[in-house]
Parts: sequence; structure tokens; C-alpha cells
Amino acid sequence: MAVRKIVMYPADVLEQKCEPVTVFDKKLGKLLDDMYDTMVENDGVGLAAPQIGINKQIAVVDIDGEEGTIEMINPEIIGSSGEQTGAEGCLSFPGLYGEVTRPYSVKIRAKNRKGKTFELEAEEFLARAVQHEIDHLNGILFTSKVTKYIEEEELEELYSE
Repeated sequence: MAVRKIVMYPADVLEQKCEPVTVFDKKLGKLLDDMYDTMVENDGVGLAAPQIGINKQIAVVDIDGEEGTIEMINPEIIGSSGEQTGAEGCLSFPGLYGEVTRPYSVKIRAKNRKGKTFELEAEEFLARAVQHEIDHLNGILFTSKVTKYIEEEELEELYSE
């Protein structure tokens, strides 16, 4: 297990469009494993490579659902529908939360660690997490989409109901 250091805003790498992955090897597999460990260690539901200082189109998402861990390499959103507004936070912005409106469902195309293309349809919270991480890969931070900031106490009240 290798936990990497999370890069905090305002690090430049967080606002850069990431390079596509072209080599699918053991090094990539190790990086994905490290990203997963780092995400879990920091109580996250998603982590993008720029958040550990790597300018590559790689992200992992795990919302404790039946999908398990989703590894997305060179992901792109190929369809979306509906709308949802909910609270978001980010490991690169500790203690900062805000309301963000995103599509309710998305369809993405990405590659797995072996370079095989797959498609995924996601709704609700999983769709939100996937979109948040794909935004990271395009240098887009959730703070640019926040309609209202939420205090941590308010967040706890929202989720305790």
C-alpha cells in the first residue's frame, strides 16, 4: 500500500488539462493502486491524477456502491441527461463544501488499466462523482461550479436527516 500526498489548491497542476495516457503497463497499474489507497486513506470517493501531482488523464471513483472501484483512463462524457443539485467537496480543498448542479445521469467512455475501452452509465451520486473527477482531468475545479458554499455543520445536518 502506498499513500501519496494530496496536492492542495492553488497548485498549478490542478488547473491544467491533463495529457492522455498512451502506455498501459505495470507502472500504470501501480499508480492506480496508489491512487485508490490514497483516496481511501483520505476518506474520498474519487481521486484524479492531478490531485497527486500527475498531469495524466487517470481517475478512480468508489462510492461504496455495487459498482466497486471504477478506474477511468482517458475518460470522456458521451451523453448526459437530467439535472441534480447536491453538496460536493474535494480532497484538494479540505473543509470546503458547496452546492453544485450537474447532470443527473451520464454515460462515459474510458479505458481500463489494460487499455481496453469500456462504457459506463451512472446516475445520482455516482454520476456526480464521475463528473467531478473528469472535470479535474480537464483542469476544471468544483469551486467554479458552486452556486452556494456550505458550512461543515450544515453539511452534517443535511446528511443526518
